[in-house]
Amino acid sequence: MPLFKLGSVVATPAALKFCETQKINPLLLLGRHIAGDYGDLSIEDVEANVHAVQHDLRIFSSYQFGSEKIWIITEADRSSTCLLMPDEY
Repeated sequence: MPLFKLGSVVATPAALKFCETQKINPLLLLGRHIAGDYGDLSIEDVEANVHAVQHDLRIFSSYQFGSEKIWIITEADRSSTCLLMPDEY
């Protein structure tokens, strides 16, 4: 059951290339994100996401693959969700 709306889903070329080279299905990452599995975050960041879901704030996920991470950010107004690499933020 989704916890929030994703809005328009976009991804940077670098994020898509990373998923392709690592054989990661970005739809599975989006499924984890929308279900409340925010990946490799501190307890404080997970709690901030729980609060964000309840109060329409930005939601952030980070998924670690080896030494690399990919991020997913859903905007506070739920208009869009972006997959990106940390160095693109």
